[in-house]
Amino acid sequence: MKKPSDRDIDATAKLVMRQHGESAAYFAAGRADELLEAGDSIGSAVWRRILQAVERLQNQEPNNTVH
Repeated sequence: MKKPSDRDIDATAKLVMRQHGESAAYFAAGRADELLEAGDSIGSAVWRRILQAVERLQNQEPNNTVH
Protein backbone atom coordinates (compact mmCIF):
# COMPACT_ATOMS: atom_id res chain seq x y z
CA MET A 1 0.00 0.00 0.00
CA LYS A 2 1.35 3.39 -1.01
CA LYS A 3 1.64 5.92 1.80
CA PRO A 4 -0.87 8.75 1.23
CA SER A 5 0.70 12.13 0.51
CA ASP A 6 0.23 15.08 2.85
CA ARG A 7 -1.97 16.61 0.16
CA ASP A 8 -4.22 13.52 0.16
CA ILE A 9 -4.38 13.57 3.96
CA ASP A 10 -5.38 17.25 3.97
CA ALA A 11 -8.01 16.68 1.27
CA THR A 12 -9.50 13.81 3.27
CA ALA A 13 -9.42 15.87 6.46
CA LYS A 14 -11.32 18.68 4.73
CA LEU A 15 -13.91 16.22 3.44
CA VAL A 16 -14.35 14.74 6.93
CA MET A 17 -14.75 18.27 8.31
CA ARG A 18 -17.43 19.08 5.74
CA GLN A 19 -19.30 15.85 6.47
CA HIS A 20 -18.98 15.82 10.26
CA GLY A 21 -18.53 19.48 11.23
CA GLU A 22 -17.39 19.97 14.80
CA SER A 23 -17.38 16.19 15.31
CA ALA A 24 -14.75 15.63 12.61
CA ALA A 25 -11.90 14.95 15.04
CA TYR A 26 -14.07 12.58 17.05
CA PHE A 27 -15.02 10.72 13.86
CA ALA A 28 -11.41 10.42 12.67
CA ALA A 29 -10.22 9.21 16.08
CA GLY A 30 -13.02 6.64 16.20
CA ARG A 31 -12.17 5.38 12.72
CA ALA A 32 -8.51 5.03 13.69
CA ASP A 33 -9.50 3.08 16.80
CA GLU A 34 -11.86 0.81 14.83
CA LEU A 35 -9.16 -0.06 12.34
CA LEU A 36 -6.60 -0.73 15.06
CA GLU A 37 -9.04 -3.03 16.85
CA ALA A 38 -9.62 -4.84 13.55
CA GLY A 39 -5.87 -5.41 13.22
CA ASP A 40 -5.29 -2.83 10.49
CA SER A 41 -2.38 -0.87 11.95
CA ILE A 42 -1.55 0.79 8.63
CA GLY A 43 -5.11 2.03 8.12
CA SER A 44 -5.19 3.20 11.71
CA ALA A 45 -1.97 5.15 11.21
CA VAL A 46 -3.45 6.85 8.13
CA TRP A 47 -6.53 7.89 10.12
CA ARG A 48 -4.29 9.21 12.92
CA ARG A 49 -2.63 11.43 10.30
CA ILE A 50 -6.09 12.55 9.14
CA LEU A 51 -7.00 13.30 12.76
CA GLN A 52 -3.87 15.46 13.14
CA ALA A 53 -4.75 17.30 9.92
CA VAL A 54 -8.34 17.88 11.10
CA GLU A 55 -7.09 19.31 14.39
CA ARG A 56 -4.56 21.55 12.60
CA LEU A 57 -7.13 22.78 10.08
CA GLN A 58 -9.75 23.41 12.75
CA ASN A 59 -7.24 25.58 14.62
CA GLN A 60 -6.48 27.55 11.44
CA GLU A 61 -10.02 28.21 10.26
CA PRO A 62 -12.37 30.65 11.99
CA ASN A 63 -15.59 28.94 13.11
CA ASN A 64 -14.24 25.59 11.84
CA THR A 65 -15.20 26.39 8.24
CA VAL A 66 -13.24 24.82 5.41
CA HIS A 67 -12.67 26.52 2.08
